[in-house]
Amino acid sequence: MGDKLNETYITLDGYVEVEKYRYLYFLTILTVYILIVCCNCTIVYLIVIHQNLHEPMYVFIAALLLNAVLFSTAIYPKLLVDFLSERQIISHAMCHFQYFFYYVTGNAELLLLAAMAYDRYVSIFRPLRYANVMRKTTVCVLLVVAWLLPACLVALWLLTAKHRLCSFNLKGFFCNSAIHKLACEISHTLSLLGVINLLSITFFPFLYVVFTYARILVMSYRSGKAVRRKAAQTCLPHLLILFNYSLFCVYDVIVTRLESDISKTVRLLMTMQVLLYHPLFNPIVYGLKMKEISKHLKLSWCVEESGE
Repeated sequence: MGDKLNETYITLDGYVEVEKYRYLYFLTILTVYILIVCCNCTIVYLIVIHQNLHEPMYVFIAALLLNAVLFSTAIYPKLLVDFLSERQIISHAMCHFQYFFYYVTGNAELLLLAAMAYDRYVSIFRPLRYANVMRKTTVCVLLVVAWLLPACLVALWLLTAKHRLCSFNLKGFFCNSAIHKLACEISHTLSLLGVINLLSITFFPFLYVVFTYARILVMSYRSGKAVRRKAAQTCLPHLLILFNYSLFCVYDVIVTRLESDISKTVRLLMTMQVLLYHPLFNPIVYGLKMKEISKHLKLSWCVEESGE
């Protein structure tokens, strides 16, 4: 029975003393997951119901927050099940399913940030043409591409990958790029696809976002005080989100490349840090730093308090 189980399932070997702290882990992750869903969905709800927030920038923010909920949903429910289970295992097929949503939503976040950078660029450098450029059709196309492009590239990688495994012990809590090390072999075609994925949905969009905001900041610095203030109000939240995303990418690379040199405890702390703060960071930043969203949040709290 044990041999048959190992042929069908992958053991998640990243947990630290789960038997001793299973209920602490479970309550912590459950609480954070509820906070992630509530915080992100609250701001999305405000954007949907308020007409003055039906602008491209806020539509992209809503998409980014929904993406964070999808990202968390791909990981958190399985974590909750594992904490209460005697054995932390995942089927080979389910592992690839989790891998797919982990990287689709992760890369979609960067493409959404690139779309937001384009929106800010047109708003500041082409204000008279903004309404014609950022039409509903343009926004819809950018949103579709942000999710469809990563989905197609990651799906192509999975379909091309040889699924025969020579190892069934994954040093982690969920299926990320570390699963590549379980395969018996990785073909040159697969490596080439990996490079294409990295360049097209990570490296080039990241460079575009950095270049765009650098231009905006340089232009605002040369302009008057009012322009600098407006640019800072609109660009700072996006730059904070980009910095947070960069930390997320660095984590994924470090844990995957240096897994043999990192102890279980350090890997646990690094993973939990990303899982806990990454999906919560976006709604906190946009709720506090975006003036219109912050105003509607305060009004909602005031209405609730007066109702009580």
